[in-house]
Amino acid sequence: MSVRVGALALQGDFDAHLRVMAELGAETSAIRKPEQLRQIDALVIPGGESTTLIKLMDAYDFWEPLREFTTGGRVFGTCAGLILVASEVINPAQRSLGLLDVTVERNSYGRQRESFESAGQFIDRNSDEAKTREIPMVFIRAPRIQRLGEGVRALATHGEDTVMARSDHVLVATFHPELSHDPFVHQYFLSMVDEPL
Repeated sequence: MSVRVGALALQGDFDAHLRVMAELGAETSAIRKPEQLRQIDALVIPGGESTTLIKLMDAYDFWEPLREFTTGGRVFGTCAGLILVASEVINPAQRSLGLLDVTVERNSYGRQRESFESAGQFIDRNSDEAKTREIPMVFIRAPRIQRLGEGVRALATHGEDTVMARSDHVLVATFHPELSHDPFVHQYFLSMVDEPL
């Protein structure tokens, strides 16, 4: 049976995430209502504008259903999605789901015109053998991870910054992997679904 992956389809580039997941063999769906969460194994919360996403989550009553989903499902937050799953958001402070013990600074890399593409290092030291790989990264008004809490490990860096991290059931990236031509990050997320909680 293929993994059932949804993308929160309230705002942002959810279609690009779903295309990559479908190419990797996942069964995909755009999630527009909380009750659809019961039909998936894993959820992508895409980039976009975090304050707009918060308003839409209020309007569609997504807060508690998303928190409940993480008791059995996996979540991948990219850019604004990272901001929404963080335990603490600064510059300025804003409400979040608190699914991952990290402190995130909003728009830390600057404005839209200061967006950029680069490459960073994926390093997974928590496997049987350390895996290292260069991955492409697209940063658009990206947040910065300022603190990793207990049970959260860094997976990728760009310069001195942690740009990808995870806990047992939540994966986050400050960049937009759906805009690169490398499916590695999405494949990594799919591999998390098979791990025991």
